[in-house]
Amino acid sequence: MSVDVRVMPAALPRPSAAAARPYEFPTVHRHVLPNGLTVLVAPMPRLPLVTALALVDAGAATEAAGQEGIAALTARTLAEGAGGLDGAALAAAFERLGTVFEGSADWDASLARLTVTRSRFDEAFALFATVLQGPAFPAADVVRRRDERLAELAQQLAEPRGLADERFTGFLYAPTHRYARDAGGTATSVAALDAAAVQAFHAAHYGPATTTLVLVGDLTEDAALAAAAREFGAWRGGSRPAVMAPAAAAAAGGRVIVVEKSEAPQSELRVGHVGVPRAHPDHLPIVVMNGLLGGFFSSRINLNLRERHAFTYGASSAFDWRRGAGPFVVSTAVRSDVTARAVEEILKEIDAMRAAPPTADEMTLATDYLAGVFPIRYETTAAVAGALAAATMFALPADWFATYRERVRAVTADAVHAAARAHLDPARLLVLAVGDPAIVRDGLAALGRGPVQCVTSDDDPSEPR
Repeated sequence: MSVDVRVMPAALPRPSAAAARPYEFPTVHRHVLPNGLTVLVAPMPRLPLVTALALVDAGAATEAAGQEGIAALTARTLAEGAGGLDGAALAAAFERLGTVFEGSADWDASLARLTVTRSRFDEAFALFATVLQGPAFPAADVVRRRDERLAELAQQLAEPRGLADERFTGFLYAPTHRYARDAGGTATSVAALDAAAVQAFHAAHYGPATTTLVLVGDLTEDAALAAAAREFGAWRGGSRPAVMAPAAAAAAGGRVIVVEKSEAPQSELRVGHVGVPRAHPDHLPIVVMNGLLGGFFSSRINLNLRERHAFTYGASSAFDWRRGAGPFVVSTAVRSDVTARAVEEILKEIDAMRAAPPTADEMTLATDYLAGVFPIRYETTAAVAGALAAATMFALPADWFATYRERVRAVTADAVHAAARAHLDPARLLVLAVGDPAIVRDGLAALGRGPVQCVTSDDDPSEPR
């Protein structure tokens, strides 16, 4: 009986990483039309596409008390009628041109955008301008969109993850501050909105003085500027909104809150405090620090809770970047019986990040990843347009994207450590768990972070008390 003995070849050596390829962010040209409209043009002739994006200074932070959600509702109903066409006809017109009109709003701005082939750009852009400048806001369509938002809110609050997100910010911020309520409004505020309110918001906030038009793609600077002047040169109206009051926490010290979900097999956890504005000079050290803490899959918090203790499928941390001080929050879902232990491990990792600078290996991992992934994020016209919108929204330096990779690599371990000590504050942490109080209350109380407050899922802390 013969035996076939085969000798496996020696494994080939793993190739070493090559030097990072050079990357140049597209050149951006800035113009201001006589009516005050700012126009940013970034030619990208590599693909026959053009993205048009209008950034309007009409975010949720500009809303009046009692009208929370009107910015999002206005943006959503822009294309429900304009230029003598109803919503269905507009949608069909954009579809025939191979594109779709998108309207949305976040905390700091409202956005309208489309991406279309260069050959269809002129026609699509004219329709885009008509919708942005002269929406009809039919009453029936505003009601339909409003009811859709109310249904979204109901679904969000019925699901533990959405309930945890909503209640965390509600308990975190002072109830009179706009950040205490969802950017899309509450059930009470959205239900009170109507077509007249939407029309008034558009008239007050949309106009050339509050809008930056971004054109990216297969357009020359001259052609883009001519198109902007042709379609938007006669636009009038809009005024700069008042500056929002600084974000204020609901309480000076830390708190522990359990939102009741009886018999829940797991707890949705949120641990955090009020963070810093996007314009803070420590932005890049904070980005690197948060990446190591909980922003990467290989971050300390995720490796601890997922790999070391098997408490969860995933855990992460984030600073929500806004013009005002958005929240810093650690998010995860764990088995009910390990809720307190998971919080304890999160607190340990925050303390460890503050205790000593990260290692050289951690710094290399973070800065190489952030610098390496940067070009991938801006390969399309839509991504570049979005980046320019963010740069405008947060008043970033003109060379922010061109020098980003060099500045990320220049962040030091000492700078990361200083950012952790300055911007992670264990004494201010709010611990919120959506889960079964009978299982999690005693363990959370034993952590020694103060008495545990138990509330029902219907208790909305963002309503003025």
